[in-house]
Amino acid sequence: MSDVAVVLLMGAGVAWMLIAAVGLLRLPDALCRSHAVAKAVSLGIAMILLGAWVGLAPLGAGLKLGLAIVFQLATLPIASQLLARAARDADRD
Repeated sequence: MSDVAVVLLMGAGVAWMLIAAVGLLRLPDALCRSHAVAKAVSLGIAMILLGAWVGLAPLGAGLKLGLAIVFQLATLPIASQLLARAARDADRD
């Protein structure tokens, strides 16, 4: 049963990453691209790491993967906003 959960979580994570890649190619400007990529990649990475957490049952791996999920969810949106501000400021000049 856990193998099915791993495949579903990782497959969903890869699907979100694919959606982010399509958004990166299709959206018109840097601000829209930044928004789409930050949201989809955050969710995709979290789901892939969650799938790895389910697959690797030991406590040590779970704690490390849990911290990685928290770190990714905390830093990706902030980095996206900083890049969007830089793009906006570069567009003004």
